[in-house]
Amino acid sequence: MHRIYENSDIVVFWNSEKCFHSRRCVTASPLTFDPMRKPWIDVTKDKNSNMWQAIESCPSGALSCTYRHDIDVKMDEANLRSVAYAEDKEIGECDYSSDGSGISIYHTGVDSAYEGKGIAKRLVYTILEYAERNRLEVSATCSYAKKLIEDNKSNRLHGGQA
Repeated sequence: MHRIYENSDIVVFWNSEKCFHSRRCVTASPLTFDPMRKPWIDVTKDKNSNMWQAIESCPSGALSCTYRHDIDVKMDEANLRSVAYAEDKEIGECDYSSDGSGISIYHTGVDSAYEGKGIAKRLVYTILEYAERNRLEVSATCSYAKKLIEDNKSNRLHGGQA
């Protein structure tokens, strides 16, 4: 399961397939990470610096974060894509095809002026979260998305928990 949590400054990514529940995040930032709450991550409860330190202590890599850079990412179901915007300017997209039971991500791109800011990951995670919430299988021919998906499968085979 892939989830994205955002506040006005940071974006937190959580991949449950990599998580092996060391509880370091809960110990480091209990206001943010509370397994008894749904959703268990709330990025509005603690200071960004505390959350960032907690995420950095995650031994499995299930948690990661980046700055928002005032970029919004939205799902565009009608056009089979997720889109990144800097104000009103479209600066990135992740495109997929759908056959009704699954989706295939075939392209992820970000304007070169915005590369290196975690936007591509946000675009792919937005589609992965959408697919999981709608119980759709996911595949990818896009090399970036394929690597994210394969990293999850590899981790699952070598001890990660779902």
